[in-house]
Amino acid sequence: MNKDCIKGNCPVATTLGMIGGKYKPLIVWHLLDGVLRFGELSKLVPQATPKMLTQQLRELEKDNLVIRTVYPVVPPKVEYSLSDLGKEIEPTLAAMYHFGSDYMQREGIQVSCSMKPPQSKGELF
Repeated sequence: MNKDCIKGNCPVATTLGMIGGKYKPLIVWHLLDGVLRFGELSKLVPQATPKMLTQQLRELEKDNLVIRTVYPVVPPKVEYSLSDLGKEIEPTLAAMYHFGSDYMQREGIQVSCSMKPPQSKGELF
């Protein structure tokens, strides 16, 4: 995370510094379901180019939200999972999902993305 984000000791800025990014919330959301490989994440977040997906995963790993596990096989096998810290962001993402869903409903916009409602992820809303 860019340490400049927390100069003012702002919790919201700190959180945005960690999960703010074009695809970071989507990546974390999908990893709430469990371990995924790069190709699986690419299919779940198709709008992210491989370069951008790699960059976002590296930043999430650097901020200790995502764990990258490399298996010494040929070809290399890499898996991504959430750390305990990464799992703590679930209520925040669920609130974002509910806000966006409610807004879209008010505007008459149909939800059509790869995200499932938070109830399927054990959310208590």
